[in-house]
Amino acid sequence: MTREEEMAVVKKVLAGDVNAFEILVTENQKSVYNLALKIMKNESDALDVSQDVFLKAYTNLKHFRGDSRFSVWLYRLAYNACIDATRKSKASMNVSLTVTDEDSTSTEMEITDTRPLPERELERRETQREVQEAISQLPEDQRKIIVMREFSDMPYEDIAQALDISVGTVKSRLSRARKSLAKILVQNGTFSPPKRLNKSEGRNRKNG
Repeated sequence: MTREEEMAVVKKVLAGDVNAFEILVTENQKSVYNLALKIMKNESDALDVSQDVFLKAYTNLKHFRGDSRFSVWLYRLAYNACIDATRKSKASMNVSLTVTDEDSTSTEMEITDTRPLPERELERRETQREVQEAISQLPEDQRKIIVMREFSDMPYEDIAQALDISVGTVKSRLSRARKSLAKILVQNGTFSPPKRLNKSEGRNRKNG
């Protein structure tokens, strides 16, 4: 469905043709459900969230200004609904701690492990809390990218569609977001600084 066709249907719904909304549901229900399933990791929860999304879309359709395609607007509603549902269920989140530059150079962030074994579970929970707190300090555009990619494992193309940006912009923002997050975690003492080889170590490894 083209942007013009979407807007035509939206106008019909706003004019009082309730049945026309079913066209928008049929057109987008698969992509909304797939997004919900990626984030919720559960078919039942994904179905519940999907139904809530279309209900919200219908009740808030008057706020749709047409600045983007209806499908993009709906995708954003779905993403926000999934994140809200995840927070309410207090689902645990894990984040990749590999910082990748735009030139694909990766640096592993190391967890400082100095506590006794019986306290490892407590440490894991505390680290998880500190990571989430650090993420909350990121600028909104970086925070969204981190959550979509690292928590929800969304493909770059889906993120680009949800945020109405190019795939290239997704990758560059994700790179900046990872660097910012790593910097905050190091400053907070959650992680030790990344190890980097000095020149002599690099030569020794090559010679070895």
